[in-house]
Amino acid sequence: MFKKKHIFLSMLLLLVLALMTACGGGDDDGAADDDKGTPADSDGTIDLLMGTGSQGGTYFPLGAEMANVWNNNIENVNVTSTESGASVENLAKISNGEFDLGMTVNLPAYDALAGTGDFEGNKVENFAYIGHIYPEVLQVVTRESTGINSIEDLKGKRVAIGPPGSGTQAATIMVLEAYGLKEGDYEAYQEGFGDAKSKLQDGTIDASFGLLGLPDAGIDELQASVNDVKFLPISDEAIEYIEENSGYSAYTIEAGAYEWLEEDIPAASAFAVLVANTDTVDDDLAYQLAKVMLENSSENTHPQAKHMTEENALNGLGDLPLHPGAEKYYQEIGIR
Repeated sequence: MFKKKHIFLSMLLLLVLALMTACGGGDDDGAADDDKGTPADSDGTIDLLMGTGSQGGTYFPLGAEMANVWNNNIENVNVTSTESGASVENLAKISNGEFDLGMTVNLPAYDALAGTGDFEGNKVENFAYIGHIYPEVLQVVTRESTGINSIEDLKGKRVAIGPPGSGTQAATIMVLEAYGLKEGDYEAYQEGFGDAKSKLQDGTIDASFGLLGLPDAGIDELQASVNDVKFLPISDEAIEYIEENSGYSAYTIEAGAYEWLEEDIPAASAFAVLVANTDTVDDDLAYQLAKVMLENSSENTHPQAKHMTEENALNGLGDLPLHPGAEKYYQEIGIR
């Protein structure tokens, strides 16, 4: 009897071990990793962190609205948007695994992929394009009271050039270089338009650059406060330099873009796009993110959400890798 009981217990132990091995052995199999989905919490919820931009800019409030739309329409997904230094920082934090999603100007994303510009020697290869957000317009503003009439006049002035690691700062430096202005020729304030707006209002700075949506609520608020906001145009020669040395292109801020703007303003533009960390966002989730971003854009209350359309969906893609999940969706609707 004892022997039979011993044999039974031994067989039971072997069966338990076999089951444990079958359930856990895939973790060491490299091929099995390819089949893993986006990691979920114990309750099945997938948490994603998205880098936006500085408060007072366009990315921060728009990103919060995008997160709300996803959370309301994708089951068991919780996207949290967070303030950041925008484009370059978002891409860098995707690279090191801190962010799952990031808003960026398409041009820094090209640099990240190539390991050039702000990413010299540090390629970012674990990201892919999800979709177009809106056109980014470089808007250069000052006040009539400063006596500044052109970008060339910014020599020796106090200028907000955008936060460190932002697309605004990269674009601003290029524009200033087009006018022969280099670091040290002006007093640089590295901050987003929210802080810059306050400093323009109280006279702490003389001018500000911002890659912003059009129209931008912050500029409207500044005009409502001071009633003497002035746009500085980018000259044809400077636009030519910018187009030769970057992916930015000429753009006209038309009279009436702001109710109080009475003349056309020559400017430069690129595209704001959404990218995802390919290490943490799988194909199924990327498909849902792209689909809801486009098809439920009417639920997004931010004015720039009007640009999230089929017609614009691939604007800014260029040579960036398109996430396979997003590509599947765009193929389904016939635009890829």
